[in-house]
Amino acid sequence: MPSGDEALTILNSVDLEIPDGQFVAIIGPSGSGKSTLLGLIAGLDSPNSGRIVIDGETITEMSEDELAQLRGRKIGFVFQAFHLIPSLTAFENILVPMEMTGIADAEQRSRQLLEDVGLTARAHHYPSQLSGGEQQRVAIARAFANSPSILLADEPTGNLDSKNGQHVFELLVEMNRSRGTTLVLVTHEKELTEASDRCISLRDGRVVSDEDHHKDTKARSVLT
Repeated sequence: MPSGDEALTILNSVDLEIPDGQFVAIIGPSGSGKSTLLGLIAGLDSPNSGRIVIDGETITEMSEDELAQLRGRKIGFVFQAFHLIPSLTAFENILVPMEMTGIADAEQRSRQLLEDVGLTARAHHYPSQLSGGEQQRVAIARAFANSPSILLADEPTGNLDSKNGQHVFELLVEMNRSRGTTLVLVTHEKELTEASDRCISLRDGRVVSDEDHHKDTKARSVLT
């Protein structure tokens, strides 16, 4: 990537395989490439070299339309900043992605997801009427709207106090465990890292450590 007159390398020689259903924590100092790694896995960014494979599909060879379809089928994303639509209620923020992709029984599924994240009573509240923790729980429910097999979370507890952060973290882990969703989580928090199946540490765009806690899952994603 250009930066002034010089090329800026954000990630370099990264070769990772992420098994199906694994909870992976990505850690490292600011600027180490953590968010870029998530963006590459999601097909939101493109590498200058190498390839990214999701469930046997090489996404680095896909068009923008094909990438959008893949994200709709397989990938959910939770951001630090929530990114809810302010003019829509909690219920509608979850419902709209399903309506756009033509999911059957979208309204029933939206209600069930709100119940799953403990926000049934807040269904018709707008984001401005919700606490930060509640907004993030809506964002998690929205990320699961299309039943993704992979969930990418970029500092999902970073804007929350410790109590709400713990609640959101427990919710992510519960969905990972109960639904078998692959969870790749960027975090600075030690407690979240210790609860993961695997911890990958980045520094200066390179993997400096890769600690696997469990090795009983089959491969889903490959980044080279």
